[in-house]
Amino acid sequence: MGDEDRDVEPGVQGAPWRIRYAHPCDWAGSFPPLSLPAMFEAAAAAHPDRTLVSFNGRRWTYAAMLAAARRFAGGLVRAGIGKGDRVGLFLPNAPVTVPAYFGALMAGATLVNFSPLYPAEELEAQVADSGTRLLVTLDVPALLPKALQVLRDSPLERLVVARLARMVPWWQALALRTVARGQVAPVPDAPDVIDWAAIQGDPPAALPAIDPEHEIALLQYTGGTTGTPKGAILTHQNLTANARQVRAIDPHADQRDVTLGVLPLFHVFAMTCILNRTVLNGGEIVMLARFDAGQVLSAIHRHQPTSIFAVPTMLQALLDHPRCEGTSFASVREVVSGGAPLPLPVKQRFEQVTGAQVIEGYGLTECSGVVSCNPLQAHPLLGPARAGTIGQPLPGTRLRLLDKDDPCHDARPGEPGELGVAGPQVMQGYWRRPDAEASTFAQCGGTRWLRTGDVAVIDGDGFVRIVDRIKDMIAVGGFKVYPSEVEAVLLQNPAVREALVIGAPDPYKGEVPRAFVTCRTACDATELRDWLNDRVGKHERVDAVVIRDALPKTPIGKLDRKALRAELT
Repeated sequence: MGDEDRDVEPGVQGAPWRIRYAHPCDWAGSFPPLSLPAMFEAAAAAHPDRTLVSFNGRRWTYAAMLAAARRFAGGLVRAGIGKGDRVGLFLPNAPVTVPAYFGALMAGATLVNFSPLYPAEELEAQVADSGTRLLVTLDVPALLPKALQVLRDSPLERLVVARLARMVPWWQALALRTVARGQVAPVPDAPDVIDWAAIQGDPPAALPAIDPEHEIALLQYTGGTTGTPKGAILTHQNLTANARQVRAIDPHADQRDVTLGVLPLFHVFAMTCILNRTVLNGGEIVMLARFDAGQVLSAIHRHQPTSIFAVPTMLQALLDHPRCEGTSFASVREVVSGGAPLPLPVKQRFEQVTGAQVIEGYGLTECSGVVSCNPLQAHPLLGPARAGTIGQPLPGTRLRLLDKDDPCHDARPGEPGELGVAGPQVMQGYWRRPDAEASTFAQCGGTRWLRTGDVAVIDGDGFVRIVDRIKDMIAVGGFKVYPSEVEAVLLQNPAVREALVIGAPDPYKGEVPRAFVTCRTACDATELRDWLNDRVGKHERVDAVVIRDALPKTPIGKLDRKALRAELT
């Protein structure tokens, strides 16, 4: 078998799996070099009068957003920001995100995303590590005070502040200046604090040329497999290729495209699937500043979106809202779930209640957002999406199962292995972290593979099932326990809403599984433990089930196993 056929398990009767590719495109499709500004400019030229962003009752066209991005680029150039300089975005989902994002890239700068939920100390560390010179933020109490602290206590040189009142209808703006003044924060008069409007100006006659394959578009910070924040280096080509890959698997790409933009755009999943993909399609983003189940349901009713990108906890929150069953999802062609494993009961109940198709995909920061996805439309031979899998790889993406102990070799035939990825969306490395980079890539079969840290199996049709994270495996008296498998059993109990399983110290076995849950109805922890232990293997049995009001979540709302472990150490 040749190297290219060892990327995944062979297909039925020994034929390569690619003859059963379920996506409506050629797996071997190519993605020529393309910069993000060129992608944006092409979309604006083709659809100048289409709505790009809807926000709180206001709309912005492609032409208007392109003009604002060019003015910001001109302002950055006049401020001395140019090739390779780092510009940070410390923003919620707001209209200013679009011109700030593309304008900085037009000036030749490299973007750095900062989560609005970071504490000031973490922001300062990321500013220092990335060398961010200028930060864009919003005049709201949750952001501006922290941004001002970072400006004072870090090497950051300038802060650009956009005004919320300029992004909402006039009556909301009036309220912000009168009865709702507490919803905005005062902007100090200081030479290093610049109003967004003040930095705008005429774009320069010529903006820097961009080499898509070699110039860095984004430093996206991630905890990765070690838990230490580090910046994934993503080029323009990495990001535009991933947007084009996601578009290629969509059988409806040329039809009406209205995307619900509630997943935070500072996260790579949303940046690729909501921002970049929608711009590539000439579509519309219905932008919500934060996730609130009631507001999301209202937005679905008003705007009739065609696509929703979410993490599983968002889907669960929508199901828990009393208006969910009365909201029509008829316009929604697919709900794409990513960022965390999709529990089967959540998928089944959401589809039953809403009638919308829920599709599971998979990706990671180091791959620009997306690696694989279930087909968005049923295949004539392979049928619909396969529940419990993350689908097949995107076009141009190669997967390989690596030996968990020696990733320079393949996993043994028929055994799970660490998922390796190669493709145009794979990062170049980590910013100033050659130590981390060396352990993140492996040479196998003559190819450099990104080690995902995820244990997987791949069936003969190329569908991938993630077994668990390598770092999450629990060693129980010599046996390896995959917590996700125990969690999946727990979630079959109709009383259980969410579940996390981690290893707890045990003097005899070394570790023993322990479950933490939230419940929909009143639960007895002992009864739930006994119910679970009757349904799992002996070494998978938990020593206890701990019932909580809430489980820790990451900034985008997925369950946070690392934070739970930290609470208990």
